[in-house]
Amino acid sequence: MTEQPKFQRRKRRGTEAVAEPRRSQTPPFDPTLEELEALIAQKEALLQRRAELEAAERREAEREAERARAAKEAADEARRAEAARREAEAERARAAKAAAEKARQAEAARLAEEAERAAEERRALEAEQVAKRKRQEAELQQAADVQGAQPKAPLVLGKTSEAPQRSAPVLDPEAPWKAIDRFHLDPQRLAERNVITALRQDPSHTRFDILRTRMLQALSEHGWKRVAITSPTKDCGKTFTAANLAISLSRQENCRTVLLDLDMRSPSLHKIFGVSDTGAIGDMLRGDIAPETHLQGFAPNSISAGSHVAIGFNGIVEPYASELLQDPSSADVLDEIEAQFNPTVMLFDLPPALLNDDVIAMRPHIDALLIVAAGGLTKANDIKETERRLGDKVPLLGVVLNKAEQVEASDYPY
Repeated sequence: MTEQPKFQRRKRRGTEAVAEPRRSQTPPFDPTLEELEALIAQKEALLQRRAELEAAERREAEREAERARAAKEAADEARRAEAARREAEAERARAAKAAAEKARQAEAARLAEEAERAAEERRALEAEQVAKRKRQEAELQQAADVQGAQPKAPLVLGKTSEAPQRSAPVLDPEAPWKAIDRFHLDPQRLAERNVITALRQDPSHTRFDILRTRMLQALSEHGWKRVAITSPTKDCGKTFTAANLAISLSRQENCRTVLLDLDMRSPSLHKIFGVSDTGAIGDMLRGDIAPETHLQGFAPNSISAGSHVAIGFNGIVEPYASELLQDPSSADVLDEIEAQFNPTVMLFDLPPALLNDDVIAMRPHIDALLIVAAGGLTKANDIKETERRLGDKVPLLGVVLNKAEQVEASDYPY
């Protein structure tokens, strides 16, 4: 440490000597009794204020703690409620799943029972039809034997007696029509499926009546019966046309109609009429099922649809449709249907002509062709190609324009 000069030390001592007397001159603090009491009162007021503030802070802290506890309890209660809700939903879901599974099993059991019952009824019906057919064949054979037998000499018993006359049995032409099954027609379903000839509320139904009349006239003039209904491509309305024609033909007096769903790759005729027990038309064409067993007709109904309509539905896809149509058994079955039911017209709902060779395979079995075209969909070249594929040997009755808007009756394209 550096030692200060002497004159600085002397100056400092002089300053301290001068300052000391000044401190000694400050009067001492000697409060009066009133001042002390005021100070004490002020201190007590401050202490009371401090106590109040501390109490207020404690109360606020307690309220905050209470709010926190309430919020925590509310959150816990909400969590418990949410957990209970989820558990209840899970329980309801389990109950609904169990109920649905039970209902599914019950429905499956019911369908299996109905299928078994339908199969039994079908087998019984087939057996009955086979027996009936055998009886008819036996009666025919007996009639033939009676007609071909040589007359015998009368037996003389003392006097001449007349031999009893036996007449040949008369075959009932209505027997095949009486033997086929009948199904119920639902007018509302037919309306929903655009069978406008059923309720006849749509003015367009008259066009099918015109088509029916002209077609019957053309068939009668040329001695034809078998009409194939097809279209160049799909979604043109050929099945729609066939169904409406069948209803319209059923109202024609003395007209007997047979309609076969030969679109075996995509059968849909049974869906229009709402028939579930369809069988397989392929089995009928193979000769495994008799035509009178497979064909179905209209039951008594409220739309005046006649009873002389026999429809061959199909509920099973036939992967080898073309080969089946070319098989000789199909020709034999078609001939048998024509001989047995003696129809005025036979309609064949065939697949689209340009998609496969089914229509070409069916060509030897048909007398005339009806092409259904869709407005805005079918092109003129498609119709020409359809005619070219079928050749000149199959007469074309006409082209039905379907899905055409605002076509006047005088412009009907048939």
